[in-house]
Amino acid sequence: MALERKKQIPGSAILDAVRRAARQEQFLEVVSAAEARRRFEARTDRSPLSSVSVSLAAALGRVLAADVIAPVDAPPFDRSNVDGFAVRAADTAGASDGAPKRLALNAEVIACGVTPALEVMPGTATAIATGGVIPRGADAVVMIEQTELIEHTADPAIDLRRAAASGQFISYAGSDIARGETLLRRGTRIGSREVGMLAACGHAEIEVVRRPRVAVLSTGDELVEPGRPLKPGGVYDSNGAILAAAIAEVGGEPVPFGAFPDEEAALGAAMRKALEACDIVLLSGGTSKGAGDLSHRIVSRLGPPGILVHGVALKPGKPLCLAVIGDKPLIVLPGFPTSAIFTFHAFVAPLIRSRAGLSPEAAKTVTARVPVRIASELGREEFVLVSLVAGSDGPIAFPTGKGSGAVTAFSQADGFLAIDALASALDADSSAEVTLIGDSERAPDLVIMGSHDVALDVVVGALAERGFGARTIAVGSLGGVNAARSGECDVAPVHLVDPAIGIYNKHLLAPGLSLVPGWRRMQGFVFRPGDARFAGGTAEAALKTALADPAILMVNRNAGSGTRVLLDGLLRGARPAGYANQPRSHNAVAAAIAQNRADWGVAIEPVARMYGLAFLPIAPEHYDFLLVEAHRERPAVQAFLAALRDEATRARIRALGMEPA
Repeated sequence: MALERKKQIPGSAILDAVRRAARQEQFLEVVSAAEARRRFEARTDRSPLSSVSVSLAAALGRVLAADVIAPVDAPPFDRSNVDGFAVRAADTAGASDGAPKRLALNAEVIACGVTPALEVMPGTATAIATGGVIPRGADAVVMIEQTELIEHTADPAIDLRRAAASGQFISYAGSDIARGETLLRRGTRIGSREVGMLAACGHAEIEVVRRPRVAVLSTGDELVEPGRPLKPGGVYDSNGAILAAAIAEVGGEPVPFGAFPDEEAALGAAMRKALEACDIVLLSGGTSKGAGDLSHRIVSRLGPPGILVHGVALKPGKPLCLAVIGDKPLIVLPGFPTSAIFTFHAFVAPLIRSRAGLSPEAAKTVTARVPVRIASELGREEFVLVSLVAGSDGPIAFPTGKGSGAVTAFSQADGFLAIDALASALDADSSAEVTLIGDSERAPDLVIMGSHDVALDVVVGALAERGFGARTIAVGSLGGVNAARSGECDVAPVHLVDPAIGIYNKHLLAPGLSLVPGWRRMQGFVFRPGDARFAGGTAEAALKTALADPAILMVNRNAGSGTRVLLDGLLRGARPAGYANQPRSHNAVAAAIAQNRADWGVAIEPVARMYGLAFLPIAPEHYDFLLVEAHRERPAVQAFLAALRDEATRARIRALGMEPA
C-alpha cells in the first residue's frame, strides 16, 4: 500500500518512495486513553438528536423523544375475565353445593364486541364471554364451571354453587391504563412490551429520537469489495461490513460509502460528501504512520477545530485519530479489524448511543484466572481477547492468540482483559477482570482445547444438531495435553508421535485421561505443481533436494504442533532456509507455498488439495482425543462420543479426505 508500483515509476522516484517509507510520519502526539476520551467528549455534542415520527411497526428499538400520555382507558370498559354469567353479588350470598342459588337467565348472550341490551335485575343472570362488557346491574361474574343449567323449567335458569364477591372476575375500565396517566417516559427504549402498551392506547405513530446517520468509509489500495476476485496482495473489505453492523447494534443508522484507494483527491471528496450528508463520519484505515497512509493528512485540512487526537497509548488501537469538523465528529479507526472494533466500542459507540438517546451501556465483567503468562508492551494499555471456560474454582480465561488483523477474533472471544500500561506482562495464574462481549454469560456445553482440524468442525456441527454448544480453543497439541491434565477442558485433540517408537498419542496418557480414537490423515511434502525440482519423485527424494539447495525456501510449523515434531524428526537437526518461518496452521503453510513466499513444507493432504498444490505422502498421522475421565458422564461429552461413532458424521469426515478410526 505504501510503495508505488515499480513499473510505473522511474528509479529515482522509487528510491524517494523507499526513503519516505523508511522515514515514516510520526503521530501528532501519543496520549493516554483517558486523555483521548476527555478531549473527544469535550468537543462533541452528546445530547439526543431531534425527534422524528415513525409508525408503530418501525418503533421497535427506538427511543421515545417525549412522554406518552394515555389518550384512553385500558380496558375502555368494565369487562369479564372469564366465561360465565354476569350477576348481582348479593343474589349469590350463601350459595353452596348443598344449597345452590337459582337465577333466571336473561334472554341475551354477551360476546366480545357486543353492547349489552338488558339490565341484570335481582334474581337474574346473563351469559357472558371472556372480554365481554359487564351489563348494567351486574357487579360480579361467576365461572360457568360453578353453575348447572336448569332446563326442565319453563324458562332457562342456572343453579349457582359458589357465592361471588362484588367485583369478582371483572377488570374495571382504566384498571390497566388510566386515561391521562403517563404511559411511557421520554428516553424509554421501545421493546415488544412497550409496543403492546402503545397499541393498546391506539397509537399508530410515535415520536422517537432520530438515529444518528453515520457514514462508513474504508480506505486502502489493498481493499477488494466482497464478491469480487482477490487481486495479488488484496484483502476483502470486512471493516465496512463489521462497522456498519456495529453502528446499527448501538443505535445508529449506518450509511455505507464504500472503499477507496489511497488517492488523496478521491478520498478527500468522499469525506467532504460524508460530512454534508451525515451526523458522524467513520473511516477505517490510513491512520498509522506509514508513508501511504494519508487519511489523517486529509482530515487536517477539512476545517476547524480539526484533529484532537492522533495516537493513543493502546494496544491494539494506537493509530486512532479523533477529529471534529465544524460540529461533526470524524473518527479514523485503525485498519486492522480487531483494532478497529476495539476502538469503535471504546470511543465511537458511546457517542452514537448518546446521540440516539440511549443510556450508557454498563459493561458486564467477571473475574477469571489466566493460566498462562501474557507479555505486554510497556507504556501502552493492552487489551487481550480471551475465551472463558469453567474451572473448579471459577472461570478460566485463555488468550485467543489472534492478532489485531484477525477478522474472527471478536466473534470467537467471550471478552477481553486489560494489562496496565506500566506492566510488562500478566503473570501466569493471575486473577484478572474480564469485560464480557455481548451475551457471553452462558458457559459452553463442551470445551475442546488442542490442535484444530477441518474434520473437527464436522463433529462440532454434529454436536450442534444434537443441541449442544462447543467451544474450540486452538492451542496446539501440547497446549491441549496441558489443559486436559489440569482439567481445564473436556477433550483435547492431539497428534503427537513418540519419536522413540513412532506411535502416536499413547505416550501422552496420564492418570485421569483416556485416549479416544479420532481419524487418520495423511501428512506429506507439499509444493507448487510443475516445480521440476520435486515433481515425479518421493517425499524422501524431494526433501533431499530441498536440503541440498539453500535457494529453496521451506515454511515450518509452530513448536508444539504434531507436524513440527514430524518435521524435526525428518530434518534430523538440519535448519534449512525458511526454518524460522513458523505459522500455526496447515492452511498458512499451503498459502505461503501457493503464493510463492516459500517453496515447500509439510501439511495434510486435504489442505494441499484445497490450495491446488502437489502432494507427496510421508506418513499417516493419528488425530485422536484425550478425554478427561472425570467429565465422561457429562451429557455433552457423551454426545461428542456418540457423534464420533455416528456413521453420517464418519461419512462427512471421509469426504474431507480423512479416514475415521
